[in-house]
Amino acid sequence: MDFGVYVTGLGMGLSLILAIGAQNAFVLRQGLRSEHVFLVCLTCATSDAILITLGVTSFGQVATLLPWLDPAMRMAGAAFLLWYGARSLRSAFTSTEALATNAGAAVPVGQVFATCLALTWLNPHVYLDTVVLLGTISTQFPGRTLSFALGATSGSFLFFFSLGYGAAWLRPLFARPSAWRLLEGVIALVMWAIAARLLIGG
Repeated sequence: MDFGVYVTGLGMGLSLILAIGAQNAFVLRQGLRSEHVFLVCLTCATSDAILITLGVTSFGQVATLLPWLDPAMRMAGAAFLLWYGARSLRSAFTSTEALATNAGAAVPVGQVFATCLALTWLNPHVYLDTVVLLGTISTQFPGRTLSFALGATSGSFLFFFSLGYGAAWLRPLFARPSAWRLLEGVIALVMWAIAARLLIGG
């Protein structure tokens, strides 16, 4: 176990997953409702772990067979992150979104589970984040990819369970559109920093 690479994987995993999207908003909403929180967090984190493992174990092998793939994916990933950061920055200045926290009627566990799976596995961005981007970054640590994968996976578990169970403390904050705008601004900076790392590393 290389602790430095583990921490790098942890930081990269957390940085990528911080981006607010349908999945994270769903986890936050379930946490605010205190409804099937453990199942939702476990489903999201386990799904990430499967995809991260696939990216770290397979992307490097494919890149060895196709030497042009690694730099091409670095450029493509950096371009996507630059665009995503620009979109987040635009949202930081224009968004009026606030999280709806009304409890409403209880939702059956099966419906919650199905929704969680759909938001995770039908989201094309999750494959770019976990399989492609983390798989690409892991190639910078030959022989230490396991440490990187464990770090990134730990980041997913830490994030989802913190978001789900910490949601009660965030209830007053995310009822205000200004909180979302601030977070979107932070996300933009994070996405651009990762893009720069990909470009420099390439």
